[in-house]
Amino acid sequence: MVNVTDGYGSSILGYPRIGPHRELKRALESYWRGSLSRAELLAVGRDIQEQQFSELAATGLTQVPGNTFSFYDHVLDNALMFGAVPKRFQPYRDVMEPLDFYFLMARGRPDLPPLELVRYIDTNYHYRQPELDAETEFSLHPEALLDEFDRAKAQGIELRPVMLGPLSLLLLSKAGQVPGEPEFDTLTLLDKLLPVYEELFEILAKRGATCVQLDEPMFTAERSDAELAAFERAYQRLSHAPLRPRMLVTGQYGDFGPALTILAASNVEAIGLDLASHRIRPDDLAEVPGIRRKRLYAGVISGRNVWRADRYVTLEYLNELAKVCPDLVVSTGSTLLHVPYDLLVEYDIEGNVADRLAFAKQKVGEVVSLAKALTEGPSDKWRKRPTEVHFKQKHAVRQRVYAITPQMREREPYAQRRIAQQAKLNLPPVPTTTLGSFPQTDRIRQARYELGEGRLSYEEYRKRIEAEIEATIRLQEDIGLDVLVHGEHERNDMIQYFAELLDGFATTHFGWVQVYGSRCVRPPIIYGDVSRPAPMSVDWITYAQSLTDKPVKGMVTGPVTMIARSFVRQDQPLHETADQVALAIRDEVVDLERAGISIIQVDEPAIREMLPLRDIGRAEYLRWAVGAFRLATSGVRPETQIHTHIGYSGRAEVVEAIEQLDADVTAIVATRSIEWVLKVLKEDCASGHGLSHGVGPGVYESRSARIPDIDELDELLTAAAEAVTPERLWANPDGGLKTRHYWQLEPSLRNMVAAARRIRRRIPAAE
Repeated sequence: MVNVTDGYGSSILGYPRIGPHRELKRALESYWRGSLSRAELLAVGRDIQEQQFSELAATGLTQVPGNTFSFYDHVLDNALMFGAVPKRFQPYRDVMEPLDFYFLMARGRPDLPPLELVRYIDTNYHYRQPELDAETEFSLHPEALLDEFDRAKAQGIELRPVMLGPLSLLLLSKAGQVPGEPEFDTLTLLDKLLPVYEELFEILAKRGATCVQLDEPMFTAERSDAELAAFERAYQRLSHAPLRPRMLVTGQYGDFGPALTILAASNVEAIGLDLASHRIRPDDLAEVPGIRRKRLYAGVISGRNVWRADRYVTLEYLNELAKVCPDLVVSTGSTLLHVPYDLLVEYDIEGNVADRLAFAKQKVGEVVSLAKALTEGPSDKWRKRPTEVHFKQKHAVRQRVYAITPQMREREPYAQRRIAQQAKLNLPPVPTTTLGSFPQTDRIRQARYELGEGRLSYEEYRKRIEAEIEATIRLQEDIGLDVLVHGEHERNDMIQYFAELLDGFATTHFGWVQVYGSRCVRPPIIYGDVSRPAPMSVDWITYAQSLTDKPVKGMVTGPVTMIARSFVRQDQPLHETADQVALAIRDEVVDLERAGISIIQVDEPAIREMLPLRDIGRAEYLRWAVGAFRLATSGVRPETQIHTHIGYSGRAEVVEAIEQLDADVTAIVATRSIEWVLKVLKEDCASGHGLSHGVGPGVYESRSARIPDIDELDELLTAAAEAVTPERLWANPDGGLKTRHYWQLEPSLRNMVAAARRIRRRIPAAE
């Protein structure tokens, strides 16, 4: 262990991996198109790795994490490192190049769906979910990890290899289900998996690794007694492995809870706590038996927001922690995967806002600076106190929030609305639609780029976008969809587009954050009171509606998703910010209705993503999240139909929240797990856990290149119709089609329309 007299250590738990200029994204997409060789793609990956560990070592960090790079997804990397390959992929493992086999699992092909894409913990990152069953066997394949470790060692840098802990790897995986057999518990595989971890530990110890990092983020959520018992058993065994490096076990994204007590009583040498997400009082920490003997990685710098830490307050807290845990390492609370690379390349952020920000590079600097100050005292370069910068406030916005009444969150009863909407819209049973976006072609991207560069007038830009909208409308009419969309061709991203048009948001030019694979977004920054200076989507939607007699949906991003996918101000409660955004969205929804739009979709795919990981706080969160959505959508007449799009969750409180949103139609991301949704739909609505409004359980996966056939879609829609009744059922994909190609989406949508028509022909009431 490090002698405290030599100074306190500094480290981070992970780093962005797409490259400072999105080098990995461009290389991946070129490789998938066939314009980049495998050797060239591997070289790009090596360059990003080596640049990263060299730069981190040069910052003064006393420990540098390794194995945090990924060509697509770190959870998939871990599954493959431990040999967890589903049966349906195994025939291809020995006949394909390893990299191509990896991408087969991540991206699939028309006859072989990829692993399911699932949100990671409560972040905006998504991972490919490993699939395990009772016959799964594990084996070790650490070549990529060892190659990076050896390359760094050759440069005089010792990396701390990072991997998922065994419990989180199993809990993040999907259990294969055999019809007629009891539900499979992935934790029953623990005893098979632990020897493979021990094998890896021995290899690393012999290679010269002194420490290994095991991430157990699943234990910052509520866990059962059985899961906690398995956690204790696993770390008792691993910490007694005969030959291993020191072990650092981290609890990222929240409160480690009972897992902290278990680890403190084990032979694990070091524990990482996310003190930026859940600040523990030093006196409370001192009550944990055995904690004084551990090295504490004090995660006081947030890996999930972009606001600078108050150095003096944080240093004071660290000094108190050091009295409890003298062997202390200043760290980030989580990996920095979730923040952009470098603030200094941004040239357009208002000065008093930029002064409060820290991206990944700046956060590393904060960690190093705090560790040095903890050892030597504050630097002379530190100002006596950071200049206080007030978040931008608008009196009119605050007065409007204070004037919100309960009636502003209420609409007429659903039964009345349903009758009024059917009379106006006259839709058939099982109406067909999509959820908004159509492919962003090279023509669109080029037009948007030229507009931003000043090389294209707005009038010419508008003509190009209108041409795309008209083509999209004509295609949908030809396919036979019942409710159309304008395609969102004018939007770079469902969040950023609106953020650029709302006051109180700042946007970046280069603040890219990986969502999954090569998909990156630039999360906006909410720095002040939010308001809408002018309509944001009305012109585009009304133009689309003018081209057709079929209804065209207005498409707006909901208030909870706007704040979930942004870096949010910290000087006021989230619910106040949500209501400010909700009022701005409410204005947009009302203007769409006034312009003659009869169906308006207010997307809230992130409403469950912000659900607290532990029971405490969930009810309060759902109260204000539901309230914000209803505030945004309750300003319209009964005959205007409100749709929403939400990620599915089996938690009863979230299902109840979907009902409480009171949207007329809810589209649910559920293609690969649709049986769970159908089970909920069949429940008695009187129990308070069913869904009584219109429902569109997505019947094909929009993020997959696979084209579902008519019979498959017919089977899913038939099961859904039995659960919901055809009068409440909608047919739609489970997400937008922005990332697809037209040759993929057109046959998929035609098959969906054909399947819906089959259902109608079998409905006596439809005759």
